[in-house]
Amino acid sequence: MGPGHTDRTEPLYRPILQGGRGELDALGHLDGSSVPLLTPLLEIPAGRTAPDIAADLRARLPGGLVVGVDPGGVPDPDLARWGVPLLPVIGLAESDQRLARHGEASRAWFRRAVVRLRARSDRGGPDAATGSVERIWRLTGLVPEQCDLVIDLADVCCAADVRTAEPRARRLVGWAHRHAWRSVTVTAGAMPPTLGMLPTDEAARLPRWDWLLWQRLADLRVDFGDYGVRSALPTFDVPADRLPTMAYTAEETWWIYRWSRRGGRGDHRFTDLCRTLVSAPYWPPAGAGFSWGDHEILRRARHAAGPGSTSNWTAWSTSHHLAQVLTDLRRPATPGRQPGPGSESPGVRRSGDGRPGRQATRGGRFSWPPRGGEDRRAG
Repeated sequence: MGPGHTDRTEPLYRPILQGGRGELDALGHLDGSSVPLLTPLLEIPAGRTAPDIAADLRARLPGGLVVGVDPGGVPDPDLARWGVPLLPVIGLAESDQRLARHGEASRAWFRRAVVRLRARSDRGGPDAATGSVERIWRLTGLVPEQCDLVIDLADVCCAADVRTAEPRARRLVGWAHRHAWRSVTVTAGAMPPTLGMLPTDEAARLPRWDWLLWQRLADLRVDFGDYGVRSALPTFDVPADRLPTMAYTAEETWWIYRWSRRGGRGDHRFTDLCRTLVSAPYWPPAGAGFSWGDHEILRRARHAAGPGSTSNWTAWSTSHHLAQVLTDLRRPATPGRQPGPGSESPGVRRSGDGRPGRQATRGGRFSWPPRGGEDRRAG
């Protein structure tokens, strides 16, 4: 982990999670000692309304957990009226009206906010970004010391992505250090947008390239963020089989279980999946005591409960993932670690650009010049 994280009581992990019932259920079962160490940033998924999300937050979140809410495409969000203590998550291109609303929300609760710089779309360079954040501070009534900056690099799904993202992240953090931010977090996501290309009835290994990237940035003393167990990209090619599926996080790896064996009954298949998982070498020594998600997985391995639904599988995977990340963040790591390009699962099908299960075409990338250099923007 980065220097300075040992024994911290301020949040050091800011995952970007969807505000679906699975993720909220995982947050609702956080261990009390973990609550002060993370600030989840919730995106409102399509099809969910602001009142629904607000009601879920009130009902499910543990006391003391501070969450940020990115209202995304919700028109004219009025987070101050949700009745939930939260931090507004503010984009650089927000309208004047939305910034005023975010300012109201920040004053209603913590007089704080999160500024989310999206490296793929906020491409104007350092001077433009400085103008954008100064506009945010002016229209929200906040100052830099009241704002946490999240540098969102989006997807990093292979070793080449990590090599490309590292210098970009360093330039962005260098720009961030010109201002007195309350904190700076570097966020990325490494989960493929679909798991349908992975083999069934065996654990498929996927490197956590987002975690490996952050380890290479440890000397910058920035906090860690990821997308939990979901992709930073929109999901496409959703499998129609709806196989029992579990994404299980280890220190630098996800183990993906997609189970079709033992006939057609979902409860038998999921029991067999969980029995295989709890006998794996990466099942934590604490077992069911490691997280609520691990407790629920062990119950299914013993056939003590039903197989659940896709929302449950997301909840249990996310619960374990949050516990694993916080465990790893408390553990010293070697700065500048090089991710291994040969560590991907042999069962991962390659697209034309060499990335697992990805579309070959990609959007433009955020590229700032080295300090003192000219502006060379990537296409």
